[in-house]
Amino acid sequence: MVGYPAETTEAFCDGHVRAFAFFGGVPKSILYDNTKIAVSRILGDGKRQRTRVFTELQSHYLFEDQFGRPGKGNDKAKSKGLWAMRAATSSYPSRLFESFEALNAHLLECCRSRMADCLRGRDETIGGRLQRDLAAFQTPLPAPYDACEKVATTVSSLSLVRYRRNDYSVPTIYGHRDVLVRGYVHEVVISCGAEVIARHPRSYEREDFVFDPLHYLALIEQKINALDQAAPLGRLALAGGSSPRCGVF
Repeated sequence: MVGYPAETTEAFCDGHVRAFAFFGGVPKSILYDNTKIAVSRILGDGKRQRTRVFTELQSHYLFEDQFGRPGKGNDKAKSKGLWAMRAATSSYPSRLFESFEALNAHLLECCRSRMADCLRGRDETIGGRLQRDLAAFQTPLPAPYDACEKVATTVSSLSLVRYRRNDYSVPTIYGHRDVLVRGYVHEVVISCGAEVIARHPRSYEREDFVFDPLHYLALIEQKINALDQAAPLGRLALAGGSSPRCGVF
């Protein structure tokens, strides 16, 4: 069980990567609802047209998929996720976590602590039943799938790259160059060719502005009075020299 900032494609893929790492193997088949992250279209004969990313994920880990019938909630155990969340939060009904990393560490510990429990009507612990299930998993695990969204774009004249309605800075020498943006759950990585040229914390705001002041150092060295041409530094000055969206990596 993992918490994410939003229901996105990269979160969907990251959840699979984390789950397979936790189990130490890959199940032969997985049952899904008809999320648009996995299914782009339900055809007339009931067959599913998979999305490109889901096809990549499935090909990487080599598992089969099954889908519940639209509008048939009894095809999948919806309540299990809600039950697990209630079990994990019952001890801390109003607890706030300082980060998703801290939240997920707590959720992981809750999952592990449940292994010794025995559900009503069962004679075997959750951990014991899991071990029997794991015997049917596919092992060993392949290298982790790169759980991110990939977007090809171009750097603007202000050395900014637009991704999901937010702007991220790159060094000024890459202005107007073609780049590849990899959007992870908590990070945005920007590459030009085979070189990684920028890393930023992921923002889930709209029209946000995430930058590294060092990306504009070369411009300032060439033109000492170029603050008006370096939009991020101008914003930094207006903010009194600090910004919650500013970081050096």
